[in-house]
Amino acid sequence: MPWLLSSQVERLSSSPSQRQCERTSFSFYCAVREQLPVWLLEDMRGMEVFSWEDGHPRAFLPSEALLYALVHDHQDYARFLLNKYTVSALRPPRCSFCCCRSSGAPHLTLAVRYNRVSILGMMVAALKDGHMQDFLDSRGGCLHAADAGKTAVQLAVELSRPDCLLLLLVHGALPTGLDAALQRLVSCDGADRRHAQRCLDFLLLFLPKPPALCRLRDESHRWQSLLGNEVFSWLCGLAPPPLLLQALRCLARSGPDQITALPDFLRLHSWQ
Repeated sequence: MPWLLSSQVERLSSSPSQRQCERTSFSFYCAVREQLPVWLLEDMRGMEVFSWEDGHPRAFLPSEALLYALVHDHQDYARFLLNKYTVSALRPPRCSFCCCRSSGAPHLTLAVRYNRVSILGMMVAALKDGHMQDFLDSRGGCLHAADAGKTAVQLAVELSRPDCLLLLLVHGALPTGLDAALQRLVSCDGADRRHAQRCLDFLLLFLPKPPALCRLRDESHRWQSLLGNEVFSWLCGLAPPPLLLQALRCLARSGPDQITALPDFLRLHSWQ
């Protein structure tokens, strides 16, 4: 529980051994936050840091260390953990609140929440083909968690994380969350709206056939101004997809760099 003050840790713990485990884990959290060298962090994790589980101390897992690296954007440490431990570094650790083993992909949703695009790319690259789809489309586990029941794609749409969203979609994540993307576009403005627009654009690139959203016609002027006439007509089921969107779909599936490297006049907003 690294986010607790030491005095709070003392009160919550039930034994001297448990308190000592929590102190070591908090010290390790601070060390990752300070971006200490990888070799030193691994020495600490291997010899000095422990977690408390089922009434006994145990070694601090690579998957727990990766969560710390994600929070503090320690890219070198994340790269080391993923290169050395691969899939085991992405295994959900036991939840410290309810003592149940987490399901889903907490590392994935945490990367999206903190917008850690570089580490997210490392995690996806570390996965083998057999693990990729289940990992990308898994949902948050424990009910008390803020991201419970959400996939990483849904969270990226809700938080307007376009770079994370594109990376997930390019690697095969299901393009869910169209309704949320539309609502997000309506509810924000300024820079947030630009990010929300990019998220919607990316979803539309990877949706094979969006459902006909006839309800958009109830506020046709509003949605036409936000989406453009061609996209509006397509989403209402009145017209085929815009030609530029169709042309960009093949390009999008070849990798995120292919889309982000386009000149401005060929970016996705141009189809409006």
